[in-house]
Amino acid sequence: MFDYEPVFRSGSRRKREPDPQPEEWSRSGPSSSDDQVVTPAAVTKQEEPGNFRLFTEAANWIRRPGHTVSFWALFLFTVILYVRPYEFFPGLSSFTSMAFYTGVVTLAIYAISQLMIEGNLTARPREINLVLLLGVAALLSMPLAVNPGEAWKTFNEFLLKAILIFIVIVNVVRTKRRLYALIVLALVVSVYLSFYAVQDYQSGVFKVGNAIDNNLRITGRIRGLFENANELALHLATMAPIAVCLAFAKRGVLRKILYLGAALIMIGAIVVTFSRGGFLALAAVSFFLVRKLGRDRRLSTTAGFVFAVVLFFAFAPGDYAGRLSTIFNTASDITGSASQRNQVLKRSLLVTARYPLFGVGVGNFHHKSFSELGTHNAYTQVGSEMGVAAMIVYIMFLVYPYRRLTEVQKLTYGKKEERTYYYLAVGLQASLLAYMVASFFAHVAYQWYIYYLVGYAIAFRRIYVSRNEPALAGAAAAQTFSREPAEVRAVG
Repeated sequence: MFDYEPVFRSGSRRKREPDPQPEEWSRSGPSSSDDQVVTPAAVTKQEEPGNFRLFTEAANWIRRPGHTVSFWALFLFTVILYVRPYEFFPGLSSFTSMAFYTGVVTLAIYAISQLMIEGNLTARPREINLVLLLGVAALLSMPLAVNPGEAWKTFNEFLLKAILIFIVIVNVVRTKRRLYALIVLALVVSVYLSFYAVQDYQSGVFKVGNAIDNNLRITGRIRGLFENANELALHLATMAPIAVCLAFAKRGVLRKILYLGAALIMIGAIVVTFSRGGFLALAAVSFFLVRKLGRDRRLSTTAGFVFAVVLFFAFAPGDYAGRLSTIFNTASDITGSASQRNQVLKRSLLVTARYPLFGVGVGNFHHKSFSELGTHNAYTQVGSEMGVAAMIVYIMFLVYPYRRLTEVQKLTYGKKEERTYYYLAVGLQASLLAYMVASFFAHVAYQWYIYYLVGYAIAFRRIYVSRNEPALAGAAAAQTFSREPAEVRAVG
């Protein structure tokens, strides 16, 4: 099922000739002829700044097949992580540690396979280096933590697991089919959650809040990652744009209807969560997609976007607009949650300023907060608990893959043969953007959401680079040549 597409390993920076490509690539990618050399003049987009950086990254990896068993173990782990089958089948109720043991097996299979295939434990794209630095910052925060034992527990139970599985994703997801398998799994789970979220709201099944404060909220049908309404909205806001872009990328009316239907039901579920962060993420993503998907028809797409906004608020629940108004007027929130979050944000900024080097320890902010509240902000969560340097690393971890996706998007725009790459690049960009916005209102920096998203982005980048390496090599050579002094080029 999962065909071989080559990837690259960090290693020597020595320039080399591109290897012959598999025969099946000749239908859609560059020619695989051994004696055909792609010259700089043959590259149509030499001026793109992304060409040089993408090829430099590709040149530091080498092609190797493998990791089929590792991928299946990763896929099974992800199914258990997302679905939590022991909640649906009473006979599995005693296997609540299923995800942990599956993760251990996945890591063991991966480590053995990676050492045999590549001779190291991981490739080293920049995101891997950043996430390792984040882990080091967490360890450095522990000795001076308010409660070192609690800091170790948070690191061990959340951040460490996310980092290790992220490393597996980066090295194992080597083909387009593997990437699609993980994305489709996430979309299927998202549609399930969305369907029951809308159904619970219509049936009046609320499990959080009370009617007196007008703060009744639904919860996700699957606990763990999706139980909290705000975190459910965050997840759905990151998945909806991917579904929209896959609808544009895929051929066939049925596929388009399925993906667009999935996106619509996810948008409906975001609404019924009454999550303000989810709404802001959805608004940012909608504007982004209108700009990217309607580049050739700006007037018509803008008009369509305005019409969609009108319909959105026309069909939204009656008190939804009132809920959103508390974003700008916290005094109008009778539940007090808006003003409370505003205060805890200010407190987290003060704690970050007071403990700028190592923070107060991973998972220890609540000791410095009031009413044992968390930061409700992923950025200040990292800053207050691990220090300012760690917060900068975390932001770079979000921004760097977004920028590399921008380069792929520019290289593939307007090319019919690469329309799938263009739309998926846009979808993954929008997904990262949704997380950047929504996580400003949720302390989820150590949760799985972003580590899977960045893993998808790296896998996609690798697949694109491996398919287009000869062209990127020519562009890189052209840029290197153009940067040399005129007298050096003359001598050459």
